[in-house]
Amino acid sequence: MPSEIWQYLDFLGVAVFAATGGLVAARLRQDFIAFLFFCLLTGIGGGTLRDLLLNVPVFWTVNETYLYVCFVVSIAMWFFAHKVEAWGRPLRWLDAIGIAAYSVMGAAKALSLGDNVAVAVLMGVASATFGGILRDVIAGQPSALLQREIYLAAAFAGAITYTATLMTTGDSNLAAGLGFAMALILRGGAIARDWYLPSYAPPETKNADKLD
Repeated sequence: MPSEIWQYLDFLGVAVFAATGGLVAARLRQDFIAFLFFCLLTGIGGGTLRDLLLNVPVFWTVNETYLYVCFVVSIAMWFFAHKVEAWGRPLRWLDAIGIAAYSVMGAAKALSLGDNVAVAVLMGVASATFGGILRDVIAGQPSALLQREIYLAAAFAGAITYTATLMTTGDSNLAAGLGFAMALILRGGAIARDWYLPSYAPPETKNADKLD
C-alpha cells in the first residue's frame, strides 16, 4: 500500500478517535478548552504510547498536522456534537472504527521498524485502545475495558489478522482490509448484538457437608 494512503488513513484514524473525545466533552457540558483536551488525548493517546514503547520519535512531534486534525475536529464537535449524538450510539460506533483502523496501523508501524509479530500485535492493541481508555478514565465514565463486551479482543483480532495475512501473502492491501474488517465485525457485534467472550468463573466451592 503506498505510503500516502497509509498517511491519510492515519489522519482519518486520529480524526475518528478525536471525535469520540469531543462527544464525551459534549456530554459533560465542558468548555472549548476541554473539548480540545479530550480530542487531543483520545486522538493521539494510543499512537503516543505505541511510539514511546517502540522507542521512536512520537509521531505528532515529527508531523504537527496530527495536532491540527485534532483541533479541527474539536471545533467541528463544538458546533455539531448534538447532531452526531442523534445518529444513535455514535461514541461506540466511532470508537469501533478507530479501533479497527489503529489495530492495523499500530501493527504496521511496528513491522515497518523491523519488530517481530508478537510486538506488532501488542502495538496494534495499544494503539487501538489506549486513547479510549484514557478518555473514559479521565471523564469518570465506565470503560468498555471493564465490561463483558468485546473490546480488547477486537483490537487483538484485527492486529493478528493483519500480521498473519501479511506474513502469509505479502499483500499489504489484503492484510489491511482483512484486519480492519475482523476488528470492526467483532466490535460491531459487541455493540449491536451484545457479543462477549466467556468470563472467568471460579470453581464452585463444595458444600462442607458433602466432604464429610
